[in-house]
Amino acid sequence: MLAKVLSYGLLGIEAYPIEIEVDVSRGLPTVTLVGLADTAVRESKERVKSAIKNSGFQWPRERITVNLSPSDIKKEGASFDLAIALGILAATEQINSQNLNDYYILGELSLDGSIRQTKGILPISITAAKTQTKNLIIPFQNAKEAAIVAQVKVFPLQTLKETVEFLNSPQMLKPFTLDLKELFRQNSCYGVDFAEVKGQYFAKRALEVAVAGGHNLAMIGPPGSGKTMLAKRIPTIMPELTLEEALEVTKIHSITGLLAHKEGIVSTRPFRAPHHTISDIALVGGGSIPKPGEISLAHHGVLFLDELPEFNRNCLETLRQPLEDGLINISRINRSLAFPAAFLLVCAMNPCPCGNRGYNLKPCRCNTTKIENYMGKISGPLLDRIDIHIELPAIKYKELVDTKETESSRIIKTRIEKCRQLQRERLKNEGVFCNAQMNTRLIKKYCTIEESAQDLLKMAMIELGLSARAYDKILKVSRTIADLASAEIIQAEHISEAVQYRSLDK
Repeated sequence: MLAKVLSYGLLGIEAYPIEIEVDVSRGLPTVTLVGLADTAVRESKERVKSAIKNSGFQWPRERITVNLSPSDIKKEGASFDLAIALGILAATEQINSQNLNDYYILGELSLDGSIRQTKGILPISITAAKTQTKNLIIPFQNAKEAAIVAQVKVFPLQTLKETVEFLNSPQMLKPFTLDLKELFRQNSCYGVDFAEVKGQYFAKRALEVAVAGGHNLAMIGPPGSGKTMLAKRIPTIMPELTLEEALEVTKIHSITGLLAHKEGIVSTRPFRAPHHTISDIALVGGGSIPKPGEISLAHHGVLFLDELPEFNRNCLETLRQPLEDGLINISRINRSLAFPAAFLLVCAMNPCPCGNRGYNLKPCRCNTTKIENYMGKISGPLLDRIDIHIELPAIKYKELVDTKETESSRIIKTRIEKCRQLQRERLKNEGVFCNAQMNTRLIKKYCTIEESAQDLLKMAMIELGLSARAYDKILKVSRTIADLASAEIIQAEHISEAVQYRSLDK
């Protein structure tokens, strides 16, 4: 007898429908899986067999053929276990198969018949909401994630036996409901705050300017100067995630299996800090079946690269295109996929290999050649995409013991949100939303500067030997500084501050 069950597969960060056909016929007792199934899918026959037996059902002593359609797309993962098991039970008339076509079914099976959490439920739920069949049978642990999409009816179940009972009597269970606003509010908190940072007032101001205008940032300073501590607190001063942004971020984390089922949604800005030994594929995404990398996991958040010169140069060069476009295109023989990657790049590095150059208390052991080779690991085109670079001094003892309260993240965020609103209004018809994204035409149009400021910029270009590329960067950063001060025209003090944020050009 033939049975059909509906399910979903994942391709990139999108879901596509899959029809699972199960045919039980006369022949030697064996299970054949067809439809470009990977190892995890092919191994499902052993899990399904044990789960069916241990749930009190009969395993057929006949030939079983399972087809995953469409057969020209490679299937991966263990999320088809539950659907295959139900297909076998329906084909052998052990359950009521009339209701099977009313549900999309997903879940990995344990040997005892319990249903385990699976990846990528949110994109599946979003796709299901656009179809006529809006009912999902999923693992209990994925309930919150799936119920984020209000148009879908979610039925979270814990065992194969419970699922069979539900299909026989669908009225026994009501759809799972979720208060999305309350869930979003509960998870929208950070465990760190800028008020905890001692000293480094210049650096904190630079971070405020960077976040306000969407400018990428590099910090240069000796070990222990607080570079990592400052970077970890950047998400706390970024504008709150909108629901649309939160869904985009949650989709990516769901696909990669990094979404905690207790939370159900990512409601804080992501902060990703990969180690400098990371590979190209792990950073930007890829693989035989392409998966998002660290830059996509940092979407709408911060990508922090500590010890920047220690990263493989080829690895760093892959960042150039996503920094410009806000996405990464992964091309393979069969298809090309695009993953979102709109992130704020924050880098940290020592001033030299030993880290003590410019630190008076400890002598630097590096000669000029070593320092040049160390800094030369960072290419000019990558530096061209970093608007702000600052030097951090070592923290002094009196700053560490100072009990004076400093500004909290909430206060800084308020100023940044006001500044971002100004930029959105100004650039709403230009296809960009922050100052860092302005091209030469927009810089000329919106970066009006007074005469004294023009003279100061000219002097800085000549005396400090700043490059032509630094000119546009200074104007864009000056525009952000002026916006923070609610000034329509860029003034001399705005140019002066922006010039201080070009340490690597001097």
